Amino acid sequence: MDATVTVATVETVGPDTYAIRFDTPDGFTAEPGQFVKLGTEIDGEHVARFYTLSSPTVDETFEVTVGIDPEEGGEFSAFLADVEAGTEMTLSGPFGDQHYDGETRAVVVAGGPGVGPAVAIAERALDEDAETAIVYRDDDVSHADRLDDLRARGAAVRLLDADEPLDDAVDEVLTGADGETFFVYGFADLVADAEAAIEAAGGDADAAKVENFG
Repeated sequence: MDATVTVATVETVGPDTYAIRFDTPDGFTAEPGQFVKLGTEIDGEHVARFYTLSSPTVDETFEVTVGIDPEEGGEFSAFLADVEAGTEMTLSGPFGDQHYDGETRAVVVAGGPGVGPAVAIAERALDEDAETAIVYRDDDVSHADRLDDLRARGAAVRLLDADEPLDDAVDEVLTGADGETFFVYGFADLVADAEAAIEAAGGDADAAKVENFG
């Protein structure tokens, strides 16, 4: 769908990382792991980018998590860095079929802004009495409170430095249980490392649900 959405709240959830929550427009629904296209007009031109949902459900509001590189981010990133409640944007979507779909065990490997869909999928899985695990690789931890809460609820959470291999952590969380599904969210290097680690641990990387941020 195409709609205009309004920012409800903005929260800092890590270094240069923000959770932006929007009022949900009529008729909009999405699953954790899907993404939307948000846009605005800057200097007379419409600019837009894709962002993955970081809320486990869509009800009165929904959330995306935005990581902003202050040196390499473009005009839209600069716009989002200063966004406030009440700001309107355009929305298209949702897009993507690499999302949580009732799997009985959801294992998420994430890097950078991929932590958003990681916590959303893990929270949704636990809410539905499924099992979950997260392997999150980044020097700066975002959504630390939600990760702590997931751990307290029984999720297996492994935090790694940005240059740390994934193999041992992926091997630790892989159980081979029926219905176990890997989800991978991150940039190309994280995706390649995750797929290799899944195969090395005895999993099937081809069966993983993968969103490559480029």
